[in-house]
Amino acid sequence: MPVSSKVLVAGLMAGCAMTTVSVALAQTAASPGRAPAVTGSTVSQVFSGGTVRDIRVEGTQRIEPSTVRSYLTVQPGDPFDPDRIDQSLKSLFNTGLFADVVLKREGDTLVVTVAENPIINRIAFEGNRRIEKDTLEKEIQLRPRVVYTRTRVQSDVQRIQEIYRRQGRFGATVEPKIIQLDQNRVDLVFEINEGVRTGVRGITFIGNEHFSDGTLRENVQTKESAWWRFLSSDDNYDPDRLNYDRDLLRRFYLKEGYADFRVVSAVAELTPDKSDFFITFTIEEGERYKFGKVDIKTSLKQLDPAVLQNSVTTTEGDWYNAQKVEDTITKLTSAVGDLQYAFVDVRPRISRNRETHTIDITYEINEGPRTFVDRIDISGNVRTLDKVIRREMLLSEGDPFNASKLKRSEQRIKDLGFFERVNITTSESSAPDRTVVNVDVAEQSTGEISIGAGFSTSDGPLGDFSIRERNLLGRGQDLRLGATLSGRRQLYDISFTEPYFMDRDLSAGVDVFRTRYNYQDESSFNEKNTGFALRLGYPLTERLRQRVYYQLQDTLIEEVPTTASKYIQEQRGERLTSLIGQELTYDVRNSKLTPTEGYFVRLTNDIAGLGGSVRFLRNKLAAGYYLPLGEDQWVLSTTGEIGYIHGLGKKVDLGDRFFIGGDTLRGFNTAGIGPRDISTGDALGGTRYARASVEMSFPFGLPEEFGLLGHAFTDVGTLGKVDISDPNVKDDESIRVSIGTGVSWKSPFGPIRLDVALPIRKEGYDKKELIRFSFGTRF
Repeated sequence: MPVSSKVLVAGLMAGCAMTTVSVALAQTAASPGRAPAVTGSTVSQVFSGGTVRDIRVEGTQRIEPSTVRSYLTVQPGDPFDPDRIDQSLKSLFNTGLFADVVLKREGDTLVVTVAENPIINRIAFEGNRRIEKDTLEKEIQLRPRVVYTRTRVQSDVQRIQEIYRRQGRFGATVEPKIIQLDQNRVDLVFEINEGVRTGVRGITFIGNEHFSDGTLRENVQTKESAWWRFLSSDDNYDPDRLNYDRDLLRRFYLKEGYADFRVVSAVAELTPDKSDFFITFTIEEGERYKFGKVDIKTSLKQLDPAVLQNSVTTTEGDWYNAQKVEDTITKLTSAVGDLQYAFVDVRPRISRNRETHTIDITYEINEGPRTFVDRIDISGNVRTLDKVIRREMLLSEGDPFNASKLKRSEQRIKDLGFFERVNITTSESSAPDRTVVNVDVAEQSTGEISIGAGFSTSDGPLGDFSIRERNLLGRGQDLRLGATLSGRRQLYDISFTEPYFMDRDLSAGVDVFRTRYNYQDESSFNEKNTGFALRLGYPLTERLRQRVYYQLQDTLIEEVPTTASKYIQEQRGERLTSLIGQELTYDVRNSKLTPTEGYFVRLTNDIAGLGGSVRFLRNKLAAGYYLPLGEDQWVLSTTGEIGYIHGLGKKVDLGDRFFIGGDTLRGFNTAGIGPRDISTGDALGGTRYARASVEMSFPFGLPEEFGLLGHAFTDVGTLGKVDISDPNVKDDESIRVSIGTGVSWKSPFGPIRLDVALPIRKEGYDKKELIRFSFGTRF
């Protein structure tokens, strides 16, 4: 049979949803109209022999023909070679620019016919009610004016489904659709069916003999679905969280002494209706161990292990606790670092005795590898500038690596209050003596709306209101607008703080205020204050910080009725106060926001008289100590404060005296204790005071996620010394004592606290307050 033409047609899927790519390799013969049988030898014959004299490109619209030729492995002057033609075909498809490619041979001319992939004109989402469009757009790779390919679309579909799985919606489906437009353009639409949240119907444990299922459920992050968890996502199934739960279980058992513990499996089974999961943990507890011999050895010259014994938290005979081992390593590293050993490696050498169920530990302190910080990578901060985080790091690029400083840096970043999660890890660098520090954060709202409220039998309800942004424009600056709007108090103040003035560790701020206090119930006068203050704070050491300030204030005592105490009436009028002061704080608490361990000491000194009409010297000393009792949120805290003000050449004015009560002494009303004119009931304030509080915070036995804590407290205080000789003025400086209990709730709307206090030692002229309530919320 004569051959009129030789044609090879091969179908190839090139990753486009709209069309099947067909590739034709052909050689036109003299007698058209009849197709021969196709064999491998035919292909070789079609593209074998002769020289490529010309390459003609057809079908291009946006892409230049020269661009198409650049992807070919054969050029004019080259011989026809089937292998090079095949490579050219693959090269064109690999660009992702073409939906179809056809290669033909016409004599000595290679004809390349292409069909370009369309360009995306617009990307839309339909059916997304739970997740904002902006969030989805950030996750997908495709963008308008980008070449459409099926591979990229499928990849983006998987990304969108993964977002919904993180929210516990494993039944979510995503279907991509295209709308053809002119000029080879398309609109891409992702049709989303979000489905229902996939919850956790039950969490069970197999193999637990020493701890109940309920106890273990409290120690994993995944929770069983319940109606009151509507503000949490912990009751949604998340496979990543399940892996984290395995680690949490391991940590729990290692803290309890079960050194052989392991999680055999963690299985999640979908219910038949595909609405919930059943999660089953299979575990092996093993035997419980105690600490055996505990020792410290070192190869460092001139380092005496005896001086490090106070840093060891593991004691022979106690139940084994892996967390205490980690704490000891951290404290030893820090202590050795403080002794000017920059490169140390503390490793616990553990010897397990399975017969006696004891674990001997030797902390070996050796010279560690000379490792330096290569770079610090920060991620997760969308709004907060990198420098705000970086300036809290105690390590910089090029510094010797120090694990203790790294841990303290993590706590310093947490204390900013800008982030709900801070995680610092390390990774290898390109150089063997370098390490990369990775700081991963998750931002939280830093704007606050704070509402405070109180109630007393004599005054009824009262409250205050403030708006504050603690991370202004992501620069770490603090801007506050406060207002107290009640029948007895009007206060307006604007406060601005730059924590790193001139890019140095200098905290500079300014306050402008105007206040009006109605003290008619307490002291039969009204007070107006208008002024401003300038502040500057700086560190003396890592733990010791000083703040200096200047304040100029105009004070007006007015609306004093004729029935008021004569000692109030004589204070009527206006006076100007110009003072400078300083505040020195030594703080070793584990957290400035929610301390549970450590202590602080604060000394404040003010002197007025550099101008103005008021002259005095005022001193205050405050301290606090926090002691954790166990590991279940039991915290014993003790705080105290004393103060003294001395007039320089004149008596101390009414507005400068101390008043105690309310928040400063629960169980007593504001200005409820201290010197008082009993003939009128007016509080006169005092020139010296002392107060202290002992409080025990404890859990209610409910899951920690509830955020509920109980409080039992005792407040003690005294106030006196006004230098007035009058039988109607009581000024005995007797000790007042109150006891009370309260409850605090870290609610989704902000912290809420309710205290009930009862005075057990008081004077007959004191004013009591039974209930005190405070509420704050963040936006």
